[in-house]
Amino acid sequence: MSEKALEDLRNVVLEFDIDKAEQAAKKAVEAGVDPLEAAKALTDAIRDIGDAFAKGELFLPDLVCAAEVLKKALPVISKEIASQGKSSKSLGKVVIGTVFGDIHSIGKGMVSTLLYAAGFEVIDLGINVKSEDFLKAVRENKPDILAMSALLTTTAMEQKNIIETLKKEGLRDKVKVIVGGSPINQEFADSIGADGYGATAPDGVKVAKRLLGI
Repeated sequence: MSEKALEDLRNVVLEFDIDKAEQAAKKAVEAGVDPLEAAKALTDAIRDIGDAFAKGELFLPDLVCAAEVLKKALPVISKEIASQGKSSKSLGKVVIGTVFGDIHSIGKGMVSTLLYAAGFEVIDLGINVKSEDFLKAVRENKPDILAMSALLTTTAMEQKNIIETLKKEGLRDKVKVIVGGSPINQEFADSIGADGYGATAPDGVKVAKRLLGI
């Protein structure tokens, strides 16, 4: 029964079945499946989707849909993990958000989902995040990585402003900074003093691992 429940969890992601996601998660819990194994089934599946996207076998809508499935199923599993007092090993902690003035969420959401699937603890600040809120999150959460997204040329420089503010506050050497977004490239990332740049969501995960020596 538990094996079938795990397979069902994996399949709701691979088949982009949002309607059955929460139900599959609840059935796994009712079947007595180890919630850590259930979480792994979900993240393994989303990682497979991400790999297929990186190879050009799937497209952005597929990745977005799979992420939505994960969002439906994961809270049920996470609640069971907490109720059993369990925890999964983390590769590192990432604070992520879209900079102030920018309300684009898809790219940032994809990076956030794939980072989680890869084994990172992810603190997603959302969109239109002010510099002071990024700084507050860095101070309070002490992340290994700060990841910032900007999808507009007019908001790209906000990434530089935040890096400069980190320097002024004595926080720059305490966190690795990754930037991304459609107007961003490696040259721009280098010019503003970022530690890494990812052109796509899967690239963001690779850069995060590289910066932490994983």
